[in-house]
Amino acid sequence: MPRPPVATGLRAHLAGAAAEEQAARAYVARGYQLVEQRWRGAGGEIDLILRQGALWVFVEVKTGPSYAATVARITPRQMQRVQASAALYLDQQAGGALAEARIDVALVIGTQEVEILENAYGQG
Repeated sequence: MPRPPVATGLRAHLAGAAAEEQAARAYVARGYQLVEQRWRGAGGEIDLILRQGALWVFVEVKTGPSYAATVARITPRQMQRVQASAALYLDQQAGGALAEARIDVALVIGTQEVEILENAYGQG
């Protein structure tokens, strides 16, 4: 019997939230400060926003059963959305668009492994 869409949507939401928590813990363990989680602006949502000194780090979190399946969930449209949202966020901060920043992707593979792809979109 198929699961109702609400149950499927709730399960995906909870899995995404758990993956974001895992990714946030991985960054904090590396010395980053979590500034925002699930920040929503006019351009869309950014899963995690962190700082390390003067560096701003915007993170898209993806989860899946394997590395290949998780990477496949990164789409060009999402990349554009995160870039636009990060620019809007920086516009609200001291230093604005001149602030040092990068966009990462955090892959949460299965239930244990977190792999951080720094500067995943090739901006810099």
